[in-house]
Amino acid sequence: MASPLHQFEIKPLIPLEIAGIDVSFTNSSLFMVAAVAGVTLFLTLSMRGRALVPGRWQSLAEMMYEFIGGMIRENVGNEGRHFFPFIFTLFAFILFGNLFGLLPYAFTFTSHIIVTFALAMTVFIGVTIVGIVLHGAHFFTLFVPSGVPKVMIPFLVPIELLSYLSRPISLSIRLFANMMAGHTMMKVFAGFIVGLGFLGGWAPLAVNVALTGFEFVVAFLQAYVFTLLTCLYLNDAVHLH
Repeated sequence: MASPLHQFEIKPLIPLEIAGIDVSFTNSSLFMVAAVAGVTLFLTLSMRGRALVPGRWQSLAEMMYEFIGGMIRENVGNEGRHFFPFIFTLFAFILFGNLFGLLPYAFTFTSHIIVTFALAMTVFIGVTIVGIVLHGAHFFTLFVPSGVPKVMIPFLVPIELLSYLSRPISLSIRLFANMMAGHTMMKVFAGFIVGLGFLGGWAPLAVNVALTGFEFVVAFLQAYVFTLLTCLYLNDAVHLH
């Protein structure tokens, strides 16, 4: 029986090497492309009619648009509307990547730390650049809590700086760990179904059905949490709170 971790193995589909660097097109790359194509098709086809009374798919697209717009307004303010395209794209990419990973024989690229860390570092670097561009050197006052006695500043600044630098680590691990753990559990119970046979496999089958439903919720929740934290980090950079 295959290991539960076998499903996370990255396999080259189109081997390619440039200047000694392996840049092969892998199963992970394939499902990233599929996620981008899925988001593009969903938004393009659902909004093609632009009906005054929206249908089912147009309603879903509009709900996603309003959901992200409301999240930005509540957590960043009106200044955050400039970042809507990036935040919406981030949410849709992670959500579709999580959902596609629930399809049979699919690959969940958000279960790899290198992918989630790359997304988190993009957010971290982008937010830092935004803060410096908007505030210049005044941005670094973010690491000095207001109202703190001057004698405490040398102790608190390293703590604030460490907390700030740990953001991409916590952001990436949260998404990666939740997706990997859920899929591993599903694979383990699937192994019990096969191992126990027709008579004894009903209990693990029922658990796996419940886990599948739970994973649909987790897929949306983790995309939401990742995007929400991005908005909170943007709020810090824009308002220096």
